[in-house]
Order: sequence, then C-alpha cells, then structure tokens
Amino acid sequence: MPHALTGVTATLETSAGSMKLEFFPDKAPGHVENFVKLAEKGFYDGTVFHRTIAGFMIQGGCPKGTGTGGPGYTIKAEFNDTKHIKGVLSMARSSDPNSAGSQFFICHGDAGFLDKQYTAFGRLSGGMDVLDKIATAPTSVGAGGEKSKPLTPVKVNKVTITRPAAKA
Repeated sequence: MPHALTGVTATLETSAGSMKLEFFPDKAPGHVENFVKLAEKGFYDGTVFHRTIAGFMIQGGCPKGTGTGGPGYTIKAEFNDTKHIKGVLSMARSSDPNSAGSQFFICHGDAGFLDKQYTAFGRLSGGMDVLDKIATAPTSVGAGGEKSKPLTPVKVNKVTITRPAAKA
C-alpha cells in the first residue's frame, strides 16, 4: 500500500526563483510528514538559506536565520540508502543523529560522506538553476569559521504543498 504522502510535492518560491521538490515517503516517512506539516503551517515562509557552500549544499529552515533555531521539537533519524548527490533534499542536525527539527539542506554536489548519516527525504524535480544561483552567490565567513554565510541571503517567500488529486 502506498504511503499517504506518495505523490505530494512542494514548491519553494524564493527571492532567487522557484524550486520544486518531490519526496521519498517510502524511505523517510517521518521526515516527509514533518516537512509537509511545517510547510502547510507556513513555518518556512520568510526564512532564508543561511548557509551555502558551492559544490556542497544550501541550508535553510531555521526560524532565526542563524542555524541555531528549530520548531521546538526533534524527530528520529531515518537513515536510508539514498545517495547525497546534487539535488537531494536532506535534514540538517547536530551531532545527535535524532536532533533534526526544521532545518534542511539541498545538496549542490556529491556529498557521499553524508550517506546513511543524514536523513535524505526528497530531491529537486525542478529549479536546478535556482539551486546553482543560491549555492554560488558570494559568501563571507560565518559563525563556524567557514566561508558559508551568504552576503545577501536568499529568502524563502512561500512553500506550497501540492497533493495529488483524489482518485474517483
């Protein structure tokens, strides 16, 4: 039986353009459900991509815009066999594998060292040019000492969830 979230997609309308996501509810049902729930509540609207590293990833979903915020709860890891390659959507977390909440990242290159250590739960199905634009924008040194703080952070204006039409 297919998962209730099979066929659900998201459109991230950003100040740099739109990106479309498709989810993997068969591989990470809790993560898909969490992202969809937060998006439908408007949690991501107005947030920014606060950490971007060309050839690696762009990270967003922090309500504070700093990488230190979340939804006030965490979810259990759902590591799976999805490879962290360009366009893959995965959850950010602290050193605790079960510490993901709302922050996510989209790979901008091959990040195989993250495989089975971070929960991949979807991928870009449109807007690869927008991913490239966000990932390659100028950055400065951030709080962690890496050159990943966007000089002009790209804003997530709205995340729209689309559910497949019910079958008659």
